[in-house]
Amino acid sequence: MSKPELGDPGPAEVFAALGDPTRLSLLTKLSDGQTRSIATLSADTKLTRQAVTKHLHVLERAGLVASVRVGRESQFGYRPELVAEARSYLDRVSAQWDEALARLKALVER
Repeated sequence: MSKPELGDPGPAEVFAALGDPTRLSLLTKLSDGQTRSIATLSADTKLTRQAVTKHLHVLERAGLVASVRVGRESQFGYRPELVAEARSYLDRVSAQWDEALARLKALVER
């Protein structure tokens, strides 16, 4: 992930949002590209609408979902761009570790 602009979520906020099983479940439901209301997302769960709303707002602040007002309801949709950026960030960190471990191995094997 690139350096965040003021007001943009940084890697820590994205990973914190992804670190909760309830929020991951909500993202899984939204990952098919369909927008859904809070009522729809809370159906067939033990979560209250208030709890779902709280989790969706965390995901929205992190940039992982976006909401649009449709009549009296808010419809939430998945934004895959930040997940792709998070994956790219992890790939870069992994490459840095691989390089550091290769240097350590070379040093130890001398």
